Amino acid sequence: MADPTAQAVFKDIPEFFEVELGESLSSRTETLVSFRELGPPDLCHTIKSSNKHGVKELGSYHYVSGVDASSSASLAAYLNSLTYAIEDQPAWFSKGPSWKVRSGSYCCFNAFSRVDVRVDVKIPGGVSSYVIDLRGERHEATPQIWTETYLSALLRAILYTDDTSYKLVGYRKLEPIRTQEDELRFLAAAEALFPKGWQLGSDPEIQVACLTANHLVTGLMKYFGDSFRLDKAANLFEKLAVREPEINALLAQAYIGMNEEVKAIQIIAQSLRAHPPTYTLLHTQSTFLRSKSAFPPALKIAKSAVQIAPSEFTTWAKLTEIYVDLGEWEMALLTLNSCPMFTVNERDLHRMPVPGKTWLPVKGWVTETGILDEGGDEDIDPALQRLPAPALKGTFAQAYKILSRLVSLIGWDELLKARSNVFVMEEEYRMQKAQGDLRDVVGDHSPNSNSASDPEHSSDPSVPSVDPFDLTSRRNGRAGGGGAGGADDNASTRGVVSPALRSRNGDLSLETEDGNSTSGDGPLSPGVPVIKVSSESDREKEFGVSASGAAEEVNGEGTEGTEGVVVNGNGGIGGIEKPSVAAAPADSASGTSTTGSTTTDTGTYTTADDTVSTTPTGHSIPGQSPNQNGHGHNPSTESTQTTTDPNSTGQDGFSFTNKRLCERWLDNLFMCLYEDLRIWTIYRAEVAHFKTQHLAYRKTSSEWEILGELGWRLGHREEAKECWVRCLDGGRFSAKAWGRLLEVWCEEGDVQRSLNAAVRLTVYNYRWYMETSYPTSVAHHIFKLGQIHGHAKISYTLLSMSLPEPIQKAMEGYLGYGKGFGVEGSDF
Repeated sequence: MADPTAQAVFKDIPEFFEVELGESLSSRTETLVSFRELGPPDLCHTIKSSNKHGVKELGSYHYVSGVDASSSASLAAYLNSLTYAIEDQPAWFSKGPSWKVRSGSYCCFNAFSRVDVRVDVKIPGGVSSYVIDLRGERHEATPQIWTETYLSALLRAILYTDDTSYKLVGYRKLEPIRTQEDELRFLAAAEALFPKGWQLGSDPEIQVACLTANHLVTGLMKYFGDSFRLDKAANLFEKLAVREPEINALLAQAYIGMNEEVKAIQIIAQSLRAHPPTYTLLHTQSTFLRSKSAFPPALKIAKSAVQIAPSEFTTWAKLTEIYVDLGEWEMALLTLNSCPMFTVNERDLHRMPVPGKTWLPVKGWVTETGILDEGGDEDIDPALQRLPAPALKGTFAQAYKILSRLVSLIGWDELLKARSNVFVMEEEYRMQKAQGDLRDVVGDHSPNSNSASDPEHSSDPSVPSVDPFDLTSRRNGRAGGGGAGGADDNASTRGVVSPALRSRNGDLSLETEDGNSTSGDGPLSPGVPVIKVSSESDREKEFGVSASGAAEEVNGEGTEGTEGVVVNGNGGIGGIEKPSVAAAPADSASGTSTTGSTTTDTGTYTTADDTVSTTPTGHSIPGQSPNQNGHGHNPSTESTQTTTDPNSTGQDGFSFTNKRLCERWLDNLFMCLYEDLRIWTIYRAEVAHFKTQHLAYRKTSSEWEILGELGWRLGHREEAKECWVRCLDGGRFSAKAWGRLLEVWCEEGDVQRSLNAAVRLTVYNYRWYMETSYPTSVAHHIFKLGQIHGHAKISYTLLSMSLPEPIQKAMEGYLGYGKGFGVEGSDF
């Protein structure tokens, strides 16, 4: 028997058919309470009936954004348009029944009031609208509710369009703003609701949404910034800044984007004289100074921003980047270690029952182009699949970018040296503990000093006194935790291990037999494994080379790397969603490590004749230190004051006075970076070997794509570009590779190649129901080219490509938007 749904589907519109009628609406009602920020895309539900008696009604739904949600009439108009999407076949021509849309419901989430606005349409019949709150109760829709719903829908359409982390099957994206009148309505709604913008939430890097850092601001800057029309945003911010001086930070950013730098600096200066500074205003100022290579004053301003907002990741990250600009690698690592890290909250999604049938049609002209041949499944090297860095999100991804920039500037060896200078290495911790154990054995105790083996109650002089305002050391949260061993819960002493250390007479070995690192309370707990280490023989089987050989290619020191670092679903590492306050000594530092079996000579250690003295240059930050919060730990900043044990000798004493323990998340980011460098070094060595042998080096398209992303992360842009080109030469379509190449070719000013990539990405977008010209990444790069070459040249180049009519029309949509909204370059 023929499937009755075969003739009930919409043409060119995705659909999910329900098992039970109305189950998608019930499921959405139940999950309203879980929507935290902007909410999911709009849900469109339809019920179809057949003219033939005895045939059940069918319920189907799809996701959509870009529909005008300013009134019930506009939503009802969209539902009514679906009645024409069913191909009506005469009964004499087809044996199946003829279907029609009997009724429909449109659901749009109001992110301001946290309610769901719904419009029910009966065809033929009337239209009714109502509001469903988080408890599932009905209320009447007021004009204020409609304004909030309209702006919420527009922000979702703008922010979800190119969000690669938000991939939803059957998601139809329509043009959100088609005319200048629509844009004026958008600006009016944004102005009216701007004081409520903080209720929408913010990007993952922002802990607490505020007036100048929230999804409304992000949406405005993306919409006007991608088309280089920040003058419209500046006009809005000027009106708002009269009532809220804090918005001067956004106004200054808009003027800088318009190349009106003098006006921006004047606004910043006036605001600083008249009102207390905000961290967003100081960030705007420091970013401008960095663009002019004025790093010392930018550093001073970034420190003030940390003082104002010590619990925000962005303030610490900005300070770290400026230290990198200044070449102060050790201070950059110390500051990065102090960054508060937050759990990543994913975008709001529907939780729908499993559909009875899924309909994902492809437009005929898309199929005829033949450029979307994605090919079948390809074999991918397991080593490439297991790379942990691509799974990092939010603050962890931003911290990794800073680390990768560091290694691209100074190299892996210098990074290890800087790390060992400021962070406690595992061998140093072992020596400190062993010396304490030795004093216990020989009874060499001073009245004022406890054994280092009891970190919870230690008053060892090697533990420094603290000052709450210096970055070189910071206080940790464990009450009474004075010794180094107390830090093992949240910070890591697992560092780069040197060869076995021995005492002066050679009798005492400070390296344990099993090679396991220990804390003050004993060995690391096996219950919370962070890094999975495969054996050297396993790695040899997998890669055909020894692990030590691969490591030698990375750092020249024979360092073994880990085979995989566990990344959790929240964008963190090692199953740790968010770090808590480090239960570490007052000199809470961070000793990044490789595995327990890792050996290298870059670690810092003492012999019987000398002691470690590695004192990084300190830069104190005045003001309040960060406090513990519900989203993650906010490390405080302190200075260390060296104390001397009168009973200690050069043989006795390692002192952690000038070092800090590494947060576990940073420790694992080092492991992610090591894995990336190891795989990249192996790849480049193989390429060089094949070239010398005059042999072709072959990889699958998927592997080339992964290698391209790997090179891009590590800052090797030319090599990454080569990988993406070879990925596309394999015959498999890759939207990621085409997108990256569009960005590269656009920066190079290559019009022909850029448009070639834009054509393919446009076809890909239409394949997956993105029927919008702007805001998209393709439109942004075309407008960027238009600033230099003009839209006329782009139009003529498209004509010379002899594209099929549907593709030509889609490409002209970008230029049509530019002309209609006055994008720079549209007039020449």
